[in-house]
Amino acid sequence: MFFISNAYAQAPADAMGLGSNLTSFLPLVLMFVVMYFLMIRPQQKRAKEQRAMMDALAKGDEVVTSGGMLGRVVKVVDAYVTIEVASGTEIMVQKSSITTLLPKGTLKAL
Repeated sequence: MFFISNAYAQAPADAMGLGSNLTSFLPLVLMFVVMYFLMIRPQQKRAKEQRAMMDALAKGDEVVTSGGMLGRVVKVVDAYVTIEVASGTEIMVQKSSITTLLPKGTLKAL
């Protein structure tokens, strides 16, 4: 009898035990909230700005493609844009390959 200690039952923190379940999931929920504000939301904002820029492309705009080519927009079709990269040299690229819209007069300064 001296080697065995008495075992007493522990009462739960609350009647249903929901408090411990909620506190165990709180770090996981907090991690998803932080990930949303630091990663997902800025990426969605950037994609929205890119779509607005592609929809606003017009003849005469100066642009940079994803390949690094600079040129002036000559013609805009549904999914394609014709860009003049040198006098008399025109290339056709997809709208999605245009990364930056340059201010007017940038090409003359180069």
